[in-house]
Amino acid sequence: MVTKKSCPECQGTKLSVDKKRGEIVCNSCGFVMDENMIDQGQEWREFSGEGQNERRSGAPSSYAKHDMGTGTEVGTSSEVYKLSVKDRRKYLRLRKWHNRSSTSLERNLKYALADLKRISSLLNIPPTIEEEAARIYRMAVEKGLVRGRSMECVVVGAIYIASRQFNLPRSLNEVCQLTNNNKRDVGKTYRFIARELGIRMAPSGAGTYIPKFANKLGFSAETQTQAQKILEIAQTSELTSGRGPTGLAAAALYVASLITGEKRTQREIADVVGVTEVTIRNRYKEMIEKLNLDPLIEEAKNKREAERLAMGQVDEPEEELRIQE
Repeated sequence: MVTKKSCPECQGTKLSVDKKRGEIVCNSCGFVMDENMIDQGQEWREFSGEGQNERRSGAPSSYAKHDMGTGTEVGTSSEVYKLSVKDRRKYLRLRKWHNRSSTSLERNLKYALADLKRISSLLNIPPTIEEEAARIYRMAVEKGLVRGRSMECVVVGAIYIASRQFNLPRSLNEVCQLTNNNKRDVGKTYRFIARELGIRMAPSGAGTYIPKFANKLGFSAETQTQAQKILEIAQTSELTSGRGPTGLAAAALYVASLITGEKRTQREIADVVGVTEVTIRNRYKEMIEKLNLDPLIEEAKNKREAERLAMGQVDEPEEELRIQE
């Protein structure tokens, strides 16, 4: 390896680094410019006597663990039965005092992060978002924002904030239903935490919910693409401001299903999305009127009927799923 330094003896610039010896040597005159350098690379050595195993010298630190993964654990419960009676008492005594020596902050993190892991598993949260939620909760605890509030509400709020930051489609209704928490309390808690910690969250777009809802409803890729196009047109026409993203996503999927012919009723979509039929109906009316989608729906319907007639299929006429205005 050649460096850009120059030799103080011969002013040569051709230098080599010997990582094994930790030295920088001039190739021209052999002068040792530096020695006993610290190796900044990974540690692959192991002293267990089982041979060399390519792994790091320890587990990586993690915010999702109450001790960041660097704490000391006094044995495990299964090791008790391998000891004699005298050593067993000593072991239990050491473990008891080790647990008592932990601070209130460590105990809070121990229970809260275990709860966070359980809720993340229920919501199918990826490890990256779980790690970010644990970091947010730690910051909230260190600033004293948890005092006087439900620990579970703060945990759920941290998960919701992390999901919003990573654009993961998780609505507040879904998070609260799976964790049996009050939506109002969780909403107040996550807004308070975000405000106090200075976390800025961009408004969640309706487009992020389309793949998730379309997958649950069994829609094809064509319907998903059509729904995304409808949302883009609605956003350009400033039709999305002040409306809930889930309601807009549900209405866009409903209109797209009418265009592609994949029949779904408003009730079916409302049950999956978690909004009322009235919300879907109102968003649908706005899209039909302001985006002038009626000709597009009729054209797609006539095209499907012409294709069936050309193939010699005699089917019942399509059931009118749209509301009669």
